[in-house]
Amino acid sequence: MPNVTLTTDIIVGFPNETDEEFEETMTLMEEVGFEAAYTFIYSPREGTPAARKKDAISNEVKKQRLYRLNELVNKQSAEAMKGYEGKTVKVLVEGESKKDATVLAGYTEKNKLVNFKGPKSVVGKIVDVKIVKAKTWSLDGELIENMVEVK
Repeated sequence: MPNVTLTTDIIVGFPNETDEEFEETMTLMEEVGFEAAYTFIYSPREGTPAARKKDAISNEVKKQRLYRLNELVNKQSAEAMKGYEGKTVKVLVEGESKKDATVLAGYTEKNKLVNFKGPKSVVGKIVDVKIVKAKTWSLDGELIENMVEVK
C-alpha cells in the first residue's frame, strides 16, 4: 500500500516470555518497518487470564528488553523521518507548539508532527510546509504560502 504508515503497540515481559519470543518481536519490528510504537512493560490487570500466570521474568530483564526495543523504535522512526527532509508536505495546522508559542504545529497526512513558523491565521487550515530538518519524532519546516481550505 503506497503512502501508508504503520505503527503498533508492544508489551514486553509478558509472563514467561522467552528470550526467543522477545527476539521474534524484535525481528517483526524490523521486518514490518513500523515507524512508531507505543512500548510498555507488562503489568498484570486484575481479572485477566494473564494476571493468574506466575511471572518468572525479573524486572531487570523486562527493563533491558524495553530498552532494546525502544532503541530499535527510535532508530526506525529517525530513518523514516529523515526521508522527509527537502520535501514539501501538507500539514493540518492544530495550533501553537507545546514548547514554543512562536512556532505552529500540525500533522502530515501520515501523522508526522511538523513544527514551523507562520501566522496564527493558518490554524485549522491545511498548508504546504517544506521540511528542513528531521528529528526522531518530529519535523521542522518552513511555511510555503499557498493554502488549502479545510471543509
